[in-house]
Amino acid sequence: MPPPASASVFPHDGKEKQSLLKNADSALYRARKSGGDTYRFYTEDMNSKASKQFALEASLRSAIDNQEFVMHYQPRLAFDSLKITGVEALVRWQHPQLGLLSPAEFIPLAEDNGLILPIGEWVLRTACRQNRDWQQRSFAAMRVGVNVSALQFQQPHLAARVLQILEETGLAPEYLDLELTESSIMGTESTIEVLSRLKGMGVTISIDDFGTGFSSLSYLKRLPIDALKIDQTFIRDVTTDPDAAALVMAIVTLAHNLRLQVVAEGVETQEQLRLLHLLRCDEAEGHFFSKPLPAEALEQVLALNAAELRSRAALQA
Repeated sequence: MPPPASASVFPHDGKEKQSLLKNADSALYRARKSGGDTYRFYTEDMNSKASKQFALEASLRSAIDNQEFVMHYQPRLAFDSLKITGVEALVRWQHPQLGLLSPAEFIPLAEDNGLILPIGEWVLRTACRQNRDWQQRSFAAMRVGVNVSALQFQQPHLAARVLQILEETGLAPEYLDLELTESSIMGTESTIEVLSRLKGMGVTISIDDFGTGFSSLSYLKRLPIDALKIDQTFIRDVTTDPDAAALVMAIVTLAHNLRLQVVAEGVETQEQLRLLHLLRCDEAEGHFFSKPLPAEALEQVLALNAAELRSRAALQA
């Protein structure tokens, strides 16, 4: 794929060589953000946006050392028992000036500059340590789901690093669920080898945001995975769009025929929950049950054995 390109135009974008090159660099940054085979001409708003991005990147580099990241956890419930079977670990950035930032505001930047590697390792270690702490305090045993970026997955010693963190934190491998997107594992020669190594350790593997990538079905059947998480874009319209419902049903049928579990992401209404139950989804997570919560707040839900959530999610008419 050709590399991204950019341009600034004399004299509108600058009358000196230095100004033109600086503005072309701003346009190149925007082109890189858009993907590979593309180009961008400089516009006046680019310098302002680029300056904000550069400032955010500088802050991001010191965020780990300054302990500015915090973890939130979103519960996942099983349809058959309506009990919490796991939680998904979701990182937030408590920026000293900008306040609490969602992953969408800084994870793409971290992926671009490679900082996703130390951030991802911090998330994995923190989530494993938290889950082990819950177990030691007699909360019901459950899996914690941790997102693994494409760059993390490409690291040559990923499986060894995961094992090291599990040993450091004392968490048994069966209580860790690594979540990867379709795009991060498709077309990688070593994918099956890496996933097999992780599976051999006892870790479970889920494909996150399933349905939004470009999976090869012949390739999918070879992958040593445990679950498909249906992207929330399908779940959002499942009760109002027959096509969305048909796609969900097709994914569920495919997964079950491959002996995989199915998790519905982004469940927000009782109607969605009932239909997903009829479509034979295995588990669900979303704001209908609970928004992502800090560990202390989630403990209140866990201590009640999710009685309130189970009452809200009752599937009877």
